[in-house]
Amino acid sequence: MESLLLGRGETVDFARWTREFEAKAIARGTAGDPDWPRGARLDPAVIRSIQRFQVGESGDGANLIAKADRAGDPEYAAAARLFIAEERNHARLLALLLRSAGAPTIANHWTDVVFTRLRRALGLRLELMVLMVAEVVALQYYRLLRGGTSDPLTTQVAALILSEEKRHIPFHCQRLRADFATSSRAVRWVALSAWWTVLFGATIVVAYDHGPALREFGCRRGDFVRQVLGLFRTIAPTAISPFGRAVR
Repeated sequence: MESLLLGRGETVDFARWTREFEAKAIARGTAGDPDWPRGARLDPAVIRSIQRFQVGESGDGANLIAKADRAGDPEYAAAARLFIAEERNHARLLALLLRSAGAPTIANHWTDVVFTRLRRALGLRLELMVLMVAEVVALQYYRLLRGGTSDPLTTQVAALILSEEKRHIPFHCQRLRADFATSSRAVRWVALSAWWTVLFGATIVVAYDHGPALREFGCRRGDFVRQVLGLFRTIAPTAISPFGRAVR
């Protein structure tokens, strides 16, 4: 499993994330887009699955940006805007991939509606925790999409998105570490337990909803659930350490 570069003991420096996001945007512009005219050949189940993930990537991020602004850290707010820009680019890439396969995008899907309403009802800390659930599930999904199809264009698009999603995880983890630094051990235990509950429920829903596509990738629903839970097990304690001493 690829490393997500989740370091410990780092200083809270969101300016470095701004630099990383900006450097990635420059590199992306230099490299240019995939060769869309070559087209893509995708199973109908995979098309339906990509359509649903495309909807999830396509939000404008205005709510998250507003909360980041209110948090009072201009460096974090700047990095959050660049993160949203990457997510919107993922939506663009998936839309163009669908177009290359002769398929349309869809306006909405119930799973995205539920996640969006839940995130918007919460403060920044809890919104990031819900967002991280989606990011971890998506990370495993794009790994399967990258390796589970014989279509070269799809493999390329999945690899491009995956390379950026892997950086999003440590970015959000650093913010959550900073936010939970002054929380008591009891608060962190409760937060971590609730986080696991949401993650498990969301993973079951995605495994059921995307089951036909997962089969096309050579992955059973149960295996997908175990893979996501295993990935989250390596990530969650780096964002909310239940054993760490609260900073006073």
